[in-house]
Amino acid sequence: MTDAMRVFDRRLVARHRRRAAPEIDRHDFLLREVAERLADRLDDIHRRFPRALDLGCHHGVLAAMLGRRGGIETLVQADLAPEMAARAATRRGPVPASPTLVCPTLACDEEALPFAPASFDLILSCLSLHWVNDLPGALLQMRAALKPDGLLLAAMLGGDTLTELRHCLAEAEIAGSGGLSPRVSPFADTRDAGALLQRAGFALPVVDSDRIAVSYPDAFALMRDLRGMGETNAVIERRRSGLGRAVLFDAAERYRARHGDEAGRIPATFQVIYLTAWAPDAAQQKPLRPGSAAHRLADALDADERAAGEKTKPS
Repeated sequence: MTDAMRVFDRRLVARHRRRAAPEIDRHDFLLREVAERLADRLDDIHRRFPRALDLGCHHGVLAAMLGRRGGIETLVQADLAPEMAARAATRRGPVPASPTLVCPTLACDEEALPFAPASFDLILSCLSLHWVNDLPGALLQMRAALKPDGLLLAAMLGGDTLTELRHCLAEAEIAGSGGLSPRVSPFADTRDAGALLQRAGFALPVVDSDRIAVSYPDAFALMRDLRGMGETNAVIERRRSGLGRAVLFDAAERYRARHGDEAGRIPATFQVIYLTAWAPDAAQQKPLRPGSAAHRLADALDADERAAGEKTKPS
């Protein structure tokens, strides 16, 4: 891995996860919401995936949402923090799972997967990949760990996440200290994600996103939830000293003044990017060769065909 790829302090990411593990149930609203949306997407795929991996499992929130979806018989739950994996081992969900479902757990790094090639029919990941430094390398390893025609279904935070907080913290820090350091982690966008899937050799990649807006009484409540989920700043180039009370209170006041409603509550926006792609397989559909169509689009639309750039004549 080159120095240019080292954006995050992975040891700090693991430390944040370990610290959050004991009380994460009090702050996991976003994880639960996105996990449910990921699980729902399996309903649209009429396939069985006997052996699956939940990569970055946190405290087992995705496993709790899966129920009997996807015909999963073995779900390996893996997390960077051993304490999270241990929580996942004991979690039970609101939806009854298959009575034969086996859920082994382990601690492992998304950047160095310990699995043999073609180990899984399905790899799931819920809000963990945005902390990976070498995302192209991680995706390449995931493709290798999938069986031919295996499915990757993942969700990660996107570039429009927490724009309100990001701007207010930056303005307050510049005003209070005359400088600026990374306080909210950088995120990928949908275009980047699609290109990375293709670069990793996945077939039939699809990338889409949605936004989840959450209301808070103030910026400090938002920051407590981020800390409680293990989602606080882990950028290597972050300033090691804290912001200081004056800067934090200034940022909170800017947030309230700019985004607050009549009751003083503030919104926080999370952009979630969803990745769907398949490990290549010879039996998969292939795009038609250019010029091989048997019928003209103009005939189907009952329209006149014109060459590119040709202007329509006035009637």
